[in-house]
Amino acid sequence: MSLFDDDFYSSRVSRRKSRWLQEDARQSKVLRSKSNWSTMRVAVLSSTISAAAAALIFGTLFYHGGGSSDKAVPTASAVTATQTADPYEKTITAAAKVRPMVVSVINEQYGVSGFDGSLDSDSGAMEDQLQQAGIGSGVIFEKEDGKALVVTNYHVIAGAERVQVAMIDGTSRVATIVGSDQITDLAVLQIDDDGIGEVAEFGDSSKLRNGEWVMAIGSPLGLDDSLTMGIISKTTRVIPVSLNQDGNYDWEQEVIQIDASINQGNSGGPLIDLDGHVVGINSMKIADLGVEGVGFAIPIDNAKPVIDSLIKYGVVKRPYLGVYTLDLDQYLAQQALTKPKDSLDSPQTGVDGSIVVPDSSNGGDAETSDAVIDDSGIIIPDDVKDGVIVLEAVGPAQEAGLQFNDLIVKLDKTPIGSTMELRKYLYDHKKIGDSIEITYYRDGEKQTAKLKLSEKSKDDD
Repeated sequence: MSLFDDDFYSSRVSRRKSRWLQEDARQSKVLRSKSNWSTMRVAVLSSTISAAAAALIFGTLFYHGGGSSDKAVPTASAVTATQTADPYEKTITAAAKVRPMVVSVINEQYGVSGFDGSLDSDSGAMEDQLQQAGIGSGVIFEKEDGKALVVTNYHVIAGAERVQVAMIDGTSRVATIVGSDQITDLAVLQIDDDGIGEVAEFGDSSKLRNGEWVMAIGSPLGLDDSLTMGIISKTTRVIPVSLNQDGNYDWEQEVIQIDASINQGNSGGPLIDLDGHVVGINSMKIADLGVEGVGFAIPIDNAKPVIDSLIKYGVVKRPYLGVYTLDLDQYLAQQALTKPKDSLDSPQTGVDGSIVVPDSSNGGDAETSDAVIDDSGIIIPDDVKDGVIVLEAVGPAQEAGLQFNDLIVKLDKTPIGSTMELRKYLYDHKKIGDSIEITYYRDGEKQTAKLKLSEKSKDDD
């Protein structure tokens, strides 16, 4: 038995076929010779006809798009091009699209001193001469009315007396600082747009995926127009940052972690995807012995509103409380290092050196009799483990009555354990003009104050 029951698909000669051959024998020899085909020839002919019919039907449907007559058939050359395109060409195309818009940003200052703190006398540098203090990168993203705008990092232009922008063709021009923001580490510069053609296009960093290929363009170590490539190691990473570079973390930066090489001078340059869109601003790396391939970029979605604010106002407008603070845990750590080992067994002393004896006349109030009094006059209740100490109160805080050595423990109903938490609560949950309630301890007694948040001016920095 064949694989098919239907005689049409079988290679055997059926009874009907046998009868047809017997009847055909009565016909003339001429006709018989024309129709006396072998089984193989019949099979070949059937296969050819079937294939032609299938090709005709498929071609008709494909050409008309299943009934739609306005769709053209893709040519063979187009299909071949799609199938044989080199995927690595995308990196070359994307880089070529953005590289002309990437610039070197040169920070110039007066009397730049050497590593030992002395002036560089060998080069004849004088205190009244501008010298290169640092170099970073930037990218041109907007052009209008004869001016072009460049985004870079705040730390690239910090302290600059003059900023120079070096173009890819080797020419340079003086830049004006439109605005800068230390918190987000972003700055916007303005230059003349002479000779500048296209500008970089911002992408969508929210669509990035772990493992996606990206490229960093900039001037690492002063080597302009350098390109490095890697993948997205983590689309969202929160990194603690010391804004004043004093080793104390007072802000958290949301960044993209990448393994593309980031070196000194890459800061401020663009991180691009394989479509040539800017998806981040390269900002920092972990520079530690044995650490490689851990770099960070500011997501462009986070940078856009900051850039817009810098263009419009020159600053990022944020609510201002008006306190300079020290974290309680940092203060206690400092006290532990400076106090003698036997201080726990010695009586507590006040600011004037007199012995402080807990007052029992108040009925054993826990906030005073159980408080720790140190030699700076701060009284810290035993049940208070976190907070920030006011070093100076100005503006709204001063008007609300806050003083030196007040210990802030809450903003509204939210516990505050560090300067970072205080700043993030203000910037993430409050606006200029909002009211806020502050809970704090003064001389071991809990108090509250209410105030209205104002706008921080440049004079308040």
